[in-house]
Amino acid sequence: MILEPTPASIVETLSRNADTMHANTATAGLVRLSRERNETELTKDGALAARTGKFTGRSPKDKYIVGDATTNDTVWWGNNGRMERDKFDLLLNDLIEHGKGKTLFRQQLFAGADPDNRMAIDVVSESAWHALFIRHLLIRPGADELAGLSPDVCVVHLPSFKADPARHGTRTSTCIALDLTRNIVLICGSYYAGEIKKSVFSLYNFHAPERDVFPMHCSANVGPKGDTTIFFGLSGTGKTTLSTSADRSLVGDDEHGWGPHGVFNLEGGCYAKAINLSEKTEPEIFAAARQPGSILENVVLKEDGTPDYDDDSLTENTRIAYTLSAIPNRVDSGLAPAPRNVVLLAADAFGVLPPLAKLTPKRAIYFFLSGYTAKLAGTERGITEPEATFSACFGAPFLAQFPAVYGRMLAKRLATSGATCWLLNTGWSGGAYGVGKRMSLPVTRRLLSAAIGGELDEAEFVAEPYFGLWVPKSVEGVDDTLLLPEQTWADKDAYKATAARLSTLFDENFARLGADAAQVVADGVAKSYAA
Repeated sequence: MILEPTPASIVETLSRNADTMHANTATAGLVRLSRERNETELTKDGALAARTGKFTGRSPKDKYIVGDATTNDTVWWGNNGRMERDKFDLLLNDLIEHGKGKTLFRQQLFAGADPDNRMAIDVVSESAWHALFIRHLLIRPGADELAGLSPDVCVVHLPSFKADPARHGTRTSTCIALDLTRNIVLICGSYYAGEIKKSVFSLYNFHAPERDVFPMHCSANVGPKGDTTIFFGLSGTGKTTLSTSADRSLVGDDEHGWGPHGVFNLEGGCYAKAINLSEKTEPEIFAAARQPGSILENVVLKEDGTPDYDDDSLTENTRIAYTLSAIPNRVDSGLAPAPRNVVLLAADAFGVLPPLAKLTPKRAIYFFLSGYTAKLAGTERGITEPEATFSACFGAPFLAQFPAVYGRMLAKRLATSGATCWLLNTGWSGGAYGVGKRMSLPVTRRLLSAAIGGELDEAEFVAEPYFGLWVPKSVEGVDDTLLLPEQTWADKDAYKATAARLSTLFDENFARLGADAAQVVADGVAKSYAA
């Protein structure tokens, strides 16, 4: 038993008790070990295919934060399960006991490309492929940085251990528990690799505002002229797809910080959705999936070892994990200037949001705090078909503090950067889900290019009546009728009723965020935020 657990003491104890501890094993070694241990299959191209069994998505209802003096008044408890310190310590010691005599894998990594705003993360797992996954996803220290490196955070990942609800105070045998004071993360009962990366993001989310860093669930890229664009959005809305393109350099596809001096990637790799992936529409990601060592999670292989990206028999939430180095057009430093454009993505299942709209700063803050999209099947357990959802700040499951904290940070950064804000709907047109059709990727890319490329700087916009949006009257290369949703609906009365309904849902959801969130929107980019 560890009486005073710290990240360093936990890693030391796990290492001492293990039969073998593979520390910082490189990609080739982890590939070999995962094969020898029958954890993975090889694809035709030499990538790894891994299956996660029962859990093919996150388990947000099984995530807990330890309640203590640090978190009692700061954590958004309406969004996070609470675990008492004694239950956490009991679970920690049971996990340590479970790890005795096992072969374990340790990776020492960084979260945060900015040296002034990064955390040293030690991940200890019982699986070689999970060690490789997080080695891909976080940032690898250089040899000189590893010498004497002590962890700020420890993640104990032992998915074969089943939590006992009666003993540990959990809901089920699955548990993701975060001690934000001592910076310890415990994961058990689920082999879904995304739990590791998102637990690190949740922890970083809690601490970042103290450092005047705005943590963002977003992708980012940089154009040839050094112009940065960030893309907020939930899984399945196009963050990875739209930020990965041949004409712009990728900073990162999912998690970033925005500090006083610009944007930086929290990660060193990508975790792209693989369902219906094709070389034609997403050539960079398709090529990355063929890199030796890349991980295809829950992707079904054909008899010859070729991935079948259209097969959703295991889950629609199939994934590919690869290092950023697999993308030819990338920003190796993970650092970029403050964004010139901020894009809020939504996959609108109601089919009433325009495919592209310009946002005033206040509407941008409102839409950011609302976080509307369609929750796509398979991303979370229990979701079998798309449904409309609101996820504050486009990442409610990862928010430790109240949404107003992050909304205020967005307002501050918009005030200092002067960035232009856009809403890009990658969802349905011509009717709601089941009636209309999803926007084609080429059309979405054309609209995005026009917005961030400056083509619409002098364009004429018309007011959209339900959501406070400004829609361009025309965009070169796009049918004008697509720009205003009402024109794509055969039943105009049905459109009006559906738009009014969704607008009401927005208002009802925003009311639940409380007076602080409303005040952030009312203040907008007030000068006080720019201090």
